[in-house]
Amino acid sequence: MSVQMMHVGPYSTEPETINQIHAFMETKKLVQSGLHHEIYLSDPRKVDPTVLKTILRLPVRELK
Repeated sequence: MSVQMMHVGPYSTEPETINQIHAFMETKKLVQSGLHHEIYLSDPRKVDPTVLKTILRLPVRELK
């Protein structure tokens, strides 16, 4: 089970998106159960950093 979100923008602003994911997890009573994964959809050599697309995925489990 995981929670994921599309991050659009430079890699330096990913912590803001991770914070949004954690806020969502809190409302659903989920906790992180491993390291997060990043899936890069854009090539940073070819696109402007403001439009980079990255899927951020965190494995989760239900809070007991």
